Amino acid sequence: MSLQNTPDSPQPVHDGLRVYLKPRVIGMLFLGFSAGLPLLLVGGTFSAWLRDIGVELASIGFLSWVGMAHSIKVLWAPLIDRLPVPVLTRLFGRRRSWMLLAQLVIAGSLLGMSLSDPLEHLEWVALWAVLAAFGSATQDVAIDAYRVEAEARHRQAAMAATYVTGYRVAILAAGAGALHIAALQDWSSAYSMMAALMLVGLITTLCIAEPEVHDNRDAQAAEQALAQQLGTTGAGWRQSLSNWATSAFIAPFTEFFGRYGRVAIVILLFVATFRISDIFMGTMANPFYLDIGFSKQQIANIAAAFGLAMTLGGAALGGFMVARFGIAPILVLTAFMAPATNLIFAWLAFIGPQPDGLVLAIIADNITGGLAISVFIAYLSSLTNTAYTATQYALFSSLMTLPGQFAAGFTGLLAAKLGWIGFFCVTALTGLPAIILAFALLKLAHPDRVSRPGID
Repeated sequence: MSLQNTPDSPQPVHDGLRVYLKPRVIGMLFLGFSAGLPLLLVGGTFSAWLRDIGVELASIGFLSWVGMAHSIKVLWAPLIDRLPVPVLTRLFGRRRSWMLLAQLVIAGSLLGMSLSDPLEHLEWVALWAVLAAFGSATQDVAIDAYRVEAEARHRQAAMAATYVTGYRVAILAAGAGALHIAALQDWSSAYSMMAALMLVGLITTLCIAEPEVHDNRDAQAAEQALAQQLGTTGAGWRQSLSNWATSAFIAPFTEFFGRYGRVAIVILLFVATFRISDIFMGTMANPFYLDIGFSKQQIANIAAAFGLAMTLGGAALGGFMVARFGIAPILVLTAFMAPATNLIFAWLAFIGPQPDGLVLAIIADNITGGLAISVFIAYLSSLTNTAYTATQYALFSSLMTLPGQFAAGFTGLLAAKLGWIGFFCVTALTGLPAIILAFALLKLAHPDRVSRPGID
């Protein structure tokens, strides 16, 4: 494990603000829009379209599986790290070529969906939706790898903040925007318009510069040693294929564990537990608001619209704070703040449907959530080796949400048994492991001292 002598030195305040003027940081705003746009178009908006025209619920339920592409993207992330895209890689580089290919697939698939009639040819709409989902997941992997490699560690939170802003705007466009277009015209027009909006990502990808990544001789030597251990060296196409597969699919994981040793287990546990209290809160938020007496209008105006503004503000603040102070102090701060905000919702359950109380709770929770998003993406980025950026980041991002999403399935039972006050008090306790592990990482693998192979 490579350590620098001292952590990244704090940046002057004006440098912390100036980070948002960096061309690549600005570019992440538009790449975030491109990444967020397809999500609802093969998810919630897609389901609304199908139900609106009378497709049976059973078919809609089965078609929701197309979104699983984002949960299994780690399976083909090694290909994005290793395989060139014919012609495109030579012209644009390995990261931009995969981004362009994915964006073309998404735009083409959305256009295909717009030209298909689900009532007459549901199988064609399903095929286009699957292609769009896999294109979307592939784009996510390529953009994540680009973001990690394009800027230094202390700018990663700002990259994340602008990415999240673009992503959230795209969610609004693909959700409320597509529904409004469908209401005024038809669903074909809505999906055609969404396909056209993918030009935002395509044009951005053509304009940005390919990140410069140095050859990692340590990784290459480790791959050769691993191939010898597994007996995949030798001559012939079978041996060459076996050696390539070892380097692409096994080496990213052995490199990470080799770099951090037993500390890797602590890091992965921290990644898996950091957002659990947030995920629990997000799963039960709307049922909680309705149960204690808030109206749908209050939920839409305060929790949704005002909450979005607070999340984006928190993300921008996180980018500034990481650029100014480094990753470690903000990571520890948000590890404390995330579960603490659950206690504010316990207080809200106690006082009842008071709009001022909801505003206070939303300010605390969403600003904290925005901060956490920025700093955590910066931290995950710092863990990757640029020889395996796409694969390792796909692993971390999947692990970041999978345990919380699985456990969140039981939150309804927990809330019914304990009541809302007890529920939020108990879920606040789920943040304790992340707090303990955050302090352990300060001693074992300080986030601002561990270098990123190939960049730092």
